[in-house]
Amino acid sequence: MKDRSRFVIGLTGNIACGKSTVSGMLAELGARVLDADLIAHEALVPSTSTYQRVVQEFGSDILRTDLSVDRAALGRIVFADPDALRRLERIVHPYVVERISHEVSGSPGVVVIDAIKLFESGLDSLCDEVWVVTCTPEQQLERLRARSGLTREEALRRINAQPPQGEKVRRADVVIDNSGSVEDTRQQVLAQWERIAERLAT
Repeated sequence: MKDRSRFVIGLTGNIACGKSTVSGMLAELGARVLDADLIAHEALVPSTSTYQRVVQEFGSDILRTDLSVDRAALGRIVFADPDALRRLERIVHPYVVERISHEVSGSPGVVVIDAIKLFESGLDSLCDEVWVVTCTPEQQLERLRARSGLTREEALRRINAQPPQGEKVRRADVVIDNSGSVEDTRQQVLAQWERIAERLAT
């Protein structure tokens, strides 16, 4: 039985659609945000068994001179090869799910699981609702290139490595349309927040 003092939002959306913008708004409103991407980075710290398995799988070419994982080098491998991406996810996802599950169990109020691979990792099973953040394909490409400095081809490769946006939308309880202004997005988030606050108060 779910804890009625807690409400867990699974927040997802494809790369550069505005998921971080929405998670930031939810944090400002008082939610506790658990960032799956940051936890995945922790999984690649040299002291973890996950790190050892990743190096074993992808070789020492992904390491910097200080033996930390060069995530750009690893990204070039996995975003060019769907099978390599699946192999990486099989290693990293269990670590992320275990950590997030532990954090959720100790958190009252509204908890947000911010995860681009929410469905693929199984994290959606921890959630009361799934929110998907969307924008247009043109905005997605423009935003990704602006923030990362990737070439058009590199950016498209990263975008195309993800399931189509429509698949996530079909599985969502709430869709936040981030193709307009920041204020438009904020109003959508506020409306949903007020609904959840009422639910927690009853």
